[in-house]
Amino acid sequence: MRHVLGRGEDPFSLRIAAQAAVAAKLTFAQCAEQYIAMHSPGWKNPKHVDQWTNTLETYAMPIIGTLDVALVDTRHIVQILEPIWLSKNETASRIRGRVERVLAWAKTRGLRTGDNPATWRNHLDTLLPRPTSVQRQQHHAALPYKDIHSFVIELRAQPGVTAQALEFTILTATRTGEVIAATWEEINLREAVWIIPKTRMKAKREHRVPLSNRAVELLRQMKKTRKSDFVFPGWKAETGLSNMAMLQFLRKVGYSDLTVHGFRSTFRDWCAEMTTYPRELAEAALAHTLSNKAEAAYFRSDMFEKRREMMQAWCDYINTAPAEARPPVSPGTDRVEPSREAASI
Repeated sequence: MRHVLGRGEDPFSLRIAAQAAVAAKLTFAQCAEQYIAMHSPGWKNPKHVDQWTNTLETYAMPIIGTLDVALVDTRHIVQILEPIWLSKNETASRIRGRVERVLAWAKTRGLRTGDNPATWRNHLDTLLPRPTSVQRQQHHAALPYKDIHSFVIELRAQPGVTAQALEFTILTATRTGEVIAATWEEINLREAVWIIPKTRMKAKREHRVPLSNRAVELLRQMKKTRKSDFVFPGWKAETGLSNMAMLQFLRKVGYSDLTVHGFRSTFRDWCAEMTTYPRELAEAALAHTLSNKAEAAYFRSDMFEKRREMMQAWCDYINTAPAEARPPVSPGTDRVEPSREAASI
């Protein structure tokens, strides 16, 4: 007290400040909870909350969950990551990034000081091998395009909304999340177009999907028994199919080696092997963004009418038995013409 008074300071004020500092301490778990609560409203996919919570709960919390966030250091991060860095690198990389964000949040809040121990560049990269050197590239299992006709014929024999949703997914070459969240408000049957808002697109850009004859036929069938705002309703009222419904359906009918996303690869392989449609057109159908920025600058159009022709050709290929399959589509020569029925819907 004499030393404090000798410096011209108030002992009582220092005691209050010390008590406040103790009261302000938070554990890593508390910080993670507050970070998720603050940032989750801005996340595109509501499932990210569960993903953040589950991965941190499984791997990080047993080691640093109850620890004062100010005391988390590099040895704790290595303890979390090292056991799974080689065997589950993609998961480990995501955990590292999530821990890094929580610790950065804590520092900004004044709950810790110093460098972030979960930083990769010039820190953890000196202790752990690069993710690209240990991750094995995994492709979604895809059905060969030559087998798509028999598969879809078999699919049409199956009852239920899930089978119809899967066929629609194949016909439109879209992603699972885009299909199960589709609403009737996005569908224009008269113009045979499905407009997916940018909020539901991976590239954060509105995507217009031209609908082939069969895709429109499927939608008309669904509309006759409409019970929800969702095109492909789930079991619960006013909800779409679950994220796993179509994958579980594939397993149920004996195709456990396939994935729903893999049908996009089936479509892409067909484009490359059986048609002469340009690569840019196939990429636009898949809603892929061009990696070359200079090239992307010239493609401001979504090439909708050309894509309509291509998607109808894809539909025709699906509906044609291999023995009756037409020659490869050649733009400008033997290109398959869209039917009059599709144009008049």
